[in-house]
Amino acid sequence: MTARTASHARRPRPAGAGRPLAWLMVVTGALGLASSAVLTLDKIRLLQDPTYTPTCNINPVISCGSVMRSAQAEVFGFPNPLLGLVGFAVVAALGAGLLAGARYRRWLWLGLQAGTVFGVGFVHWLIGQTLYRIGALCPYCLVVWAVVIPLFWYTTVHNLSTGVIPVPRRARGAVRAVARWHWVVPVMWFAVIAVMILDRFWYYWRLLI
Repeated sequence: MTARTASHARRPRPAGAGRPLAWLMVVTGALGLASSAVLTLDKIRLLQDPTYTPTCNINPVISCGSVMRSAQAEVFGFPNPLLGLVGFAVVAALGAGLLAGARYRRWLWLGLQAGTVFGVGFVHWLIGQTLYRIGALCPYCLVVWAVVIPLFWYTTVHNLSTGVIPVPRRARGAVRAVARWHWVVPVMWFAVIAVMILDRFWYYWRLLI
């Protein structure tokens, strides 16, 4: 084997993904993009008219206006949904590419991994702020939470399973088990968040029973 051949063999090959992950990226990207767009438009209307009432102001608990007017809604100096407009558009485009047969370089998968890690971390910070500081829920924000979590999880499972993220030989059995029972973690994850929401606003929910 020549040095050139050996170098070519060591070079990471482009990696594709199964259709389930591709569709997940397209669907979560589209839902996240739509929710971010609605939030952005409502934020613009609110800036133009401070008396504007967003359509998702339903009751004291489900109140987008309360969330939009908070400091947490502009953590980086601009409305948070602008991050979603960019990030979810990229995710949907990458998913569409995978459905069309594209194969991406390792650096791109690692970039997607970094983006989803940031996204899931930011979302959970927002969950804490929404529940225990702002004290209100935004339906469109809930959609964003709901799509970021599986996007992060299944991107991670894919990257571990395909070697994009190197895994020691003795840990590969655990990765295969996680891939096989992939649905357990997101189900438990959503269950914990649902319990947190029920507990935080139980004073209101019990009035509806």
